[in-house]
Amino acid sequence: MEKNTPVFAALDQERMQSLRALPTPCYIIDEKKLEENGQILKEVMEHTGCKILLAQKAFSNYDFYPLLSGYLSGTEASGLYEARLGKEEMPEREVHVFCAAYKENEFDELLKYADHIVFNSPRQLKKFGEKAKRKGKSIGLRINPLCSTQEGHAIYDPCAPGSRLGTTRESWDREMTDELIDLLDGLHFHTLCEQNADALEITVKAVEEQFGDVLPQMKWLNMGGGHHITRTDYDRELLEQILRSVQEKWRLQVYLEPGEAVALNAGYVAARVLDVVENSGIRTAILDVSAACHMPDVIEMPYLPPLYESCGEEQACVSYRLAGPTCLSGDVIGEYSFCRELREGEVLLFGDMAIYTTCKNNTFNGMPLPDIWKLGREGELVPLTEFGYGEFKRRLGKRWKSARAI
Repeated sequence: MEKNTPVFAALDQERMQSLRALPTPCYIIDEKKLEENGQILKEVMEHTGCKILLAQKAFSNYDFYPLLSGYLSGTEASGLYEARLGKEEMPEREVHVFCAAYKENEFDELLKYADHIVFNSPRQLKKFGEKAKRKGKSIGLRINPLCSTQEGHAIYDPCAPGSRLGTTRESWDREMTDELIDLLDGLHFHTLCEQNADALEITVKAVEEQFGDVLPQMKWLNMGGGHHITRTDYDRELLEQILRSVQEKWRLQVYLEPGEAVALNAGYVAARVLDVVENSGIRTAILDVSAACHMPDVIEMPYLPPLYESCGEEQACVSYRLAGPTCLSGDVIGEYSFCRELREGEVLLFGDMAIYTTCKNNTFNGMPLPDIWKLGREGELVPLTEFGYGEFKRRLGKRWKSARAI
């Protein structure tokens, strides 16, 4: 995750005290930081003529969509529900959708919400493309240039060997007919994960080598997500050169659909120390927040989120393994060093927790969903949710309505 930005720079002592007074665990989303990220993305659009969408799979807290709609061109969805959310909560902007495979019994409803529909395979394009075209939708096909630019994140690498995502040139030559090509308005590729513009430059060359004969026939090219545009060391100058070059060369509209870049460093998780145990010389602080339930990307990615008031090993007097309260042995956030011993009841603050948290959390072990708070521009804290037992019970059986009254 982001290592170069001072994640907690905007938090003075007064704001820290306010955050630590909140009921834990909880998420806090920083409105001012979202606005700063939005301004950077808007400038890229103004400098290049590209369009940038919010990938809702990373950040879908719709209370902030009115704010983001002032900076972005629309939303990107991974299926019916996200498409509907984008249409309802950012109605004046574009709604794009890509899914590895669409369900027949959902497709007609999807057509009510989406402006652009991207298919994963020629087979899906053949099955649904004409219907979508008759409804006036802009049609795309996801391609796979078989160009991997990342290491160690196979779970997030759409170009990993055997990937199910995107149509390779071999599949294109075997399955695409003139009639199917005529349905297309654009191509889509997504190959990156938390990467800089140099990785995009390599990918664009691979796309040109494999699909350069097709691109002149297209109206748009969607370069997917994974662009860490709002990171402090991101090469935006190179990005803008790439975008201008592609648009001028093929006379088409370029789209980007980052999720992380929109909400990078725009959120926190507050958690409380419940106990400290020791085994084989390892001190573990058990928190009321769970990596498995409340910040699952920490385990899946994996990565170590920044922690306020932790310190480098050379400064440390004590180290702790921070872990959740569930029965899962691997419910571990990571190893941290401190200049003091942790105390039972104190509140810790993790950074960069707006992305892949609230949209991926779960209630395994009966863990409560953490409430979501807005940190306003002037430092005010506003509750956005009031989760409880009802959210846990209603997912598990037919009598969930009665749980609301419990």
